[in-house]
Amino acid sequence: MSKLKKLGKAFKLNHRAFVTIAKEFPHFIFHSIVENIWTSLTPYVSIYLSALLLEELSTTRDQNQLIKLTLILLISSAVIELITKLIGLWEASFYRGSWDKIEHIYTRKLLSMDYIEVSKASTKEKIDEIYENANSGGWGLVRAQWTYFQLFNAILRILGGLTLTITLFTSKVDENLIQFTFLNSPLFVALIIFAIILVTVISPILSSRADSYFGMGEEDNDKRLLGNRLFGFFGYDIFRFKNAQDIRIYKQEVFSDGTLNDKTSIFGSKGYYAKLGYTKMGPLQVLAVIVSILFTGIVYTFVGAKAIAGAFGIGMVTQYVAAISKISGGISSFISVSGDFMNNDPFLEKVFNFLDTPNEMYQGSLTVEKRSDNKYEIEFKNVSFKYPETDEYALKNTNIKFNVGDKYAFVGMNGSGKTTFIKLLCRLYDPTEGEILLNGINIKKYNYLEYLNIFSIVFQDYELLSYKLGENVAGSSKYDKDKVLDSLEKAGFGDRINSLPNGLDTYLYKDYDNSGVDVSGGEAQKIALARAIYKEAPFTILDEPTAALDPIAEAEVYSRFDEIARDTTTIYISHRLSSCRFCNQIIVFDKGKIIQMGKHDELVKDKDGKYYELWNAQAQYYS
Repeated sequence: MSKLKKLGKAFKLNHRAFVTIAKEFPHFIFHSIVENIWTSLTPYVSIYLSALLLEELSTTRDQNQLIKLTLILLISSAVIELITKLIGLWEASFYRGSWDKIEHIYTRKLLSMDYIEVSKASTKEKIDEIYENANSGGWGLVRAQWTYFQLFNAILRILGGLTLTITLFTSKVDENLIQFTFLNSPLFVALIIFAIILVTVISPILSSRADSYFGMGEEDNDKRLLGNRLFGFFGYDIFRFKNAQDIRIYKQEVFSDGTLNDKTSIFGSKGYYAKLGYTKMGPLQVLAVIVSILFTGIVYTFVGAKAIAGAFGIGMVTQYVAAISKISGGISSFISVSGDFMNNDPFLEKVFNFLDTPNEMYQGSLTVEKRSDNKYEIEFKNVSFKYPETDEYALKNTNIKFNVGDKYAFVGMNGSGKTTFIKLLCRLYDPTEGEILLNGINIKKYNYLEYLNIFSIVFQDYELLSYKLGENVAGSSKYDKDKVLDSLEKAGFGDRINSLPNGLDTYLYKDYDNSGVDVSGGEAQKIALARAIYKEAPFTILDEPTAALDPIAEAEVYSRFDEIARDTTTIYISHRLSSCRFCNQIIVFDKGKIIQMGKHDELVKDKDGKYYELWNAQAQYYS
């Protein structure tokens, strides 16, 4: 691909990035445009007025005119500075949320993606790489946002400067000064303009070429990502509070020190980028500076020569030098931004590769009937399932029908298919083979969000947020206080509420509020159970939510839950078989299949069955 095509592709991709941000954050874009127009053009006011003042000082020195120009310059400078500060504060108030807005773009995409895509290792790799690129060098949407404004700023500076420099090239020197008449030659003026532009362009090209080494080639990209991950883990993650005990007991800080102090690491003084610094990147940056100095020499020589030859006075020298420097800076910035666009291209491709991930799960359109009697019947018919990017079946030829209002216990070894079954039931995944029916209709045909609403689940890896207790239970900032308190009471958290400093308004953890409370694992599980109770869904699923509780507390929770969920269909998953004896049906999973079904008293009599094996393996510890 030619340079021109690459540049066109880069501009197109960066424009798409800018539009993506503008849709998310239109107010910030408007304020940034205002700020760029103001800061780009107002410097020329001072340049112009300063030139008039110097010109007056070097010629007639009219006292009234000098006082007038001085006052205008001082007042205008003060007003410009004041407005600049106000605009800066105005923009900063929006800028503080810009990164959150960009992160919201990624978060919203994750939330709208099919769960099967979210769960893929390749998706995690994509989003991790996007964040690492953004954090390490500001690449991706962050860079696109600012380079777009830098381009706009550069164009304004060029246009503003041109208005003050046109007369530099059109003004004539005294024809009597024969040694300077060549300065009037159109050919010579054209050569000077060409030289100024050439030198102005070369410097940012060299600088952009140096910066391009941060994103050249997959190998370089992989090295940088690995370096950032190591630095992020050993520099920050390992020192998180939750790791403090292990670090002290096993002296894990030694690993951190060794990694961070390794001079041969990618960012070390003898590492990959250090070598690039003195072999490729460094020399290019030095050449860029040299060329920039050459530009200054050409401008000063040309302007000085014309001034000596009488083309204009000392005041105009100041104006022309300052204006050309501004133009040069604008052109240089334009070229640098163009280079940045191209350097950012591969990083934006990764961003949009993620954002363009298509959803393939059919969302359905049928309305799920809202029944006050909770008469919902679900059936699995020959259901088999393989996880993404694997060839082995996690569930095979599963057939079962749930009777309304019954209590089911799922038991089996780790990896036997219990949690996979639940994820299929909730339609986080669609079956690889077979079908799941709700009241005789394939669940794919129901509106996806409405179907999810009939389930209230506490997963193994549930998550509480660092919000207020009441908000965690209700899943909303607006909730029924009495209902939340009742749910917490039923979940066994009632006594703890009285000891909390702000009751339901107490923050969990200290991420947002220093007065927040750190709840224990058992307390957190009770809050998660209360959340499931609060939803009042016709299907309740507890996927090992009581693992942090002792056996007696677990039995109490399940017994209490049996009373609470009297009219709902409930599924319990637990490795403690003693807690599931009250269920109507115990379903035994093994190697992705349902191999036994029945009540405890029936199953325990089958000495050749898997349930008998599991029961007796645990019973020996309690006998």
